[in-house]
Amino acid sequence: MTDLAQLELDLTNAMHAADTTAALEEVRVAALGKSGSVTTLLKGMGALSPDERRIQGPLINGLRDRLTVALADRKAALEAAELDARLAAETVDLSLPAPPRRKGSVHPTMQAMDEIVSIFAEMGFAVAEGPDIEDDFHNFTALNFPPDHPAREMHDTFFLKPDPETGERKVLRTHTSPVQIRTMHRTNDKPGAPWIASGQEPPIRVIAPGRTFRKDSDATHTPMFHQVEGLVIDRDIHMGHLKWTLETFVARFFELDGVEARFRPHHFPFTEPSAEMDIRCDRSGGELKLNVGDSWMEILGCGMVHPNVLSAAGLDPNEWQGFAFGMGVDRLAMLKYGIPDLRPMFDADVRWLAHFGFSAVQAPSAAAGLS
Repeated sequence: MTDLAQLELDLTNAMHAADTTAALEEVRVAALGKSGSVTTLLKGMGALSPDERRIQGPLINGLRDRLTVALADRKAALEAAELDARLAAETVDLSLPAPPRRKGSVHPTMQAMDEIVSIFAEMGFAVAEGPDIEDDFHNFTALNFPPDHPAREMHDTFFLKPDPETGERKVLRTHTSPVQIRTMHRTNDKPGAPWIASGQEPPIRVIAPGRTFRKDSDATHTPMFHQVEGLVIDRDIHMGHLKWTLETFVARFFELDGVEARFRPHHFPFTEPSAEMDIRCDRSGGELKLNVGDSWMEILGCGMVHPNVLSAAGLDPNEWQGFAFGMGVDRLAMLKYGIPDLRPMFDADVRWLAHFGFSAVQAPSAAAGLS
């Protein structure tokens, strides 16, 4: 018969000798694990006579309970000691200079992009995306650009090498308007067959943010820039809807109660009628002030979606109408945050970004504010 008193003494000594929680766990397994010494005694009680079980049962169970309590107390003491040691090793000398602040921050263009998306999301617009490399149909033809339009010329558009099999030249998209076509698009492979939707079913209300590319470079233009274009397709849409949408957006973006705007007639191949939106401003004193003064500043282009564009996308212009608009995100960021030159926005200069950048902690929202 096992000497229970000696076994308890040996296990107690082993517990006190364990100086880490890992060593204590080994003692626990040796005593109370599946093959532990105390567990083996409990399993062997079935082979004892009834009289022996009445005597040995309480003794062995009492040993198990005492060891369980002792192991728990020892584990708590070791964990407290380990925590104290870790805290002592991780003390900070407050007299030392603080580590340098991280220089990363949100780029003004991305800040403006997030603000624009947040505003239009409140107005019920979804975000649609498309490829940076487009084919001629989506970038030009479906948007009502005639074959001899200047935008198709090499001096304005980045063309890729022709496909060796088809001869087709892909382009770096010159605007995000192809996303509008992809959103509306329907296919009709067989004459007389019904159009099959490959895009979104009307009504449609989307914005298309993304990068665009044109051969242009000066203080207000770069070869790669960012645009956000919007599209609304529904029945009985008119210019009044377009005007309200854009005036509401501009007021929210510049964080004004309202905006004094005018819409000048213009020409875009994909809208008819077309207009450019200006807002009243004052540039005196080297500062831009909105809703005051006698000057006007162009903000964006817009118009009613041309019937030819609706037809190219497979929509019946007699049933569906809509409006579209487009704006340069980099330009809006310059106007809102007082950035004088567009080119440094793409120079990857951390000093410039430290001055004009934004915190990544707080994203623009209606509740927390935009900027």
